[in-house]
Amino acid sequence: MDKLIGRERETELLQKYYDSQKTEFIAVYGRRRVGKTFMVRKFFKDKFDFYATGIIDGSYEEELKAFNTALTAYGHKGKPASNWLDAFAYLADLLKEKAKNKKRCVVFIDELPCMDTQNSGFIHAFDYFWNSRASWINNIFLVICGSATSWMIRNVINNRGGLHNRLTHEIHLRPLDLCNVEKYCAACKSKWDRLSMLQAYTVLGGVPYYWGLLDFTKSVAENIDTLFFSENGELAGEYKRLFGSLFRNPDAYIDIIALLSSNKQGLTRRQIAEKLKVSDNGYLGNKLEDLVNCDFIRVYNNGSKMNGGIYQLIDFYTLFYNQFCRRRPSDIHYWRNHIGTPKQNNWYGLAYERVCLFHINHIIKVLHLDAISTEFYSWRSKKSDPAAQIDIIIDRADGLITICEVKYSQTKYSVSKSEYDKLLNRIEAFSSETNSVKGIQTVLITTQGLKSNTYSGISDFSISMNDIFSTEF
Repeated sequence: MDKLIGRERETELLQKYYDSQKTEFIAVYGRRRVGKTFMVRKFFKDKFDFYATGIIDGSYEEELKAFNTALTAYGHKGKPASNWLDAFAYLADLLKEKAKNKKRCVVFIDELPCMDTQNSGFIHAFDYFWNSRASWINNIFLVICGSATSWMIRNVINNRGGLHNRLTHEIHLRPLDLCNVEKYCAACKSKWDRLSMLQAYTVLGGVPYYWGLLDFTKSVAENIDTLFFSENGELAGEYKRLFGSLFRNPDAYIDIIALLSSNKQGLTRRQIAEKLKVSDNGYLGNKLEDLVNCDFIRVYNNGSKMNGGIYQLIDFYTLFYNQFCRRRPSDIHYWRNHIGTPKQNNWYGLAYERVCLFHINHIIKVLHLDAISTEFYSWRSKKSDPAAQIDIIIDRADGLITICEVKYSQTKYSVSKSEYDKLLNRIEAFSSETNSVKGIQTVLITTQGLKSNTYSGISDFSISMNDIFSTEF
């Protein structure tokens, strides 16, 4: 796929900053494979005054050699730099000449975190380059990019040293929503219906690179088997590469992800520490913060002023991998052979809840609540056993609370008496434990719509996946 799908808001921001007529220093960050490099290159049509990229897992010598090669390619005539201070001094000299008589001097340094190898002095040299030379060039437009989100945030965005407050803008590129995934499928001439797209989304999320691996002439189940369960499945081997590219010491992060993958409702920080048998200290806090910033997990409260929060795994790929591929079955047709089974249907049901959480702002818009001040959270009972859980609560400024119940089915959903009773019990538990005086409104979020029957009146409103697909945000 050579076409940029979605990203209208991000490209509008890039255009706005480009037209600002002042020095700009912009950081683009986000999950690996989400399309950061592709977006920047498409926006500028690969017309850079300087472009260099870091090498994943490269040594100091390899990173510096690659940077020197880029300097030569863009016009540096002198000897190669022997350290980062010299390399950035050469770059500054090069840009000073290039910036003359130009509207914009565009510099793109991709995978910047890779260049910061141990004891290399990279960040100090980069700091000196920007503060003493580059920022003095009025028409400079510097874009840095990196998948190692935690590095980007700690060393650039929240830098407490020479780069403190030097960044002019940041762009956090997140996975595509269902609306843009549908556009992607249309651009690929796909004949899949929305349920097929939704099923693929519950496994791949909105990560463009993963969608680019699909063969749209085949079914969703065939694609999942090929990518995950075949002998050389491309996404079966992606897991370790993913975390290895994001974190210098990935094992601690992988342990947290594996733990959260087996706890659907999430865990508190204290529970995570206890189950992993590690100290509940700043080290663990930093790891959790890194995973939140990388869009792998979310932290939510239960509507109260509780200390900390509940951490829940929300990345679709890592959820699927840990559920089905960590101990990969020998059956190369595993997903096709489990179509219609409770195990597969339970997966789609759980994952659809995550899809709705990711699209919460779309749901608020569909419900015409976007003109009202709202907060959303999840709630888990502290008294009932097993603990009653409500995945989406929209707390509104107009005196109402909207409780959303998410239901996955391949046909119109029919509310049974048992489901009717369960929902009533959850509402009663919520009202009793929170002592809320607000009125309660219930919404059923289904895939194919709600079938009218004796018990469907439990829902004040119903919306379907079609509403989510059709809503841009």
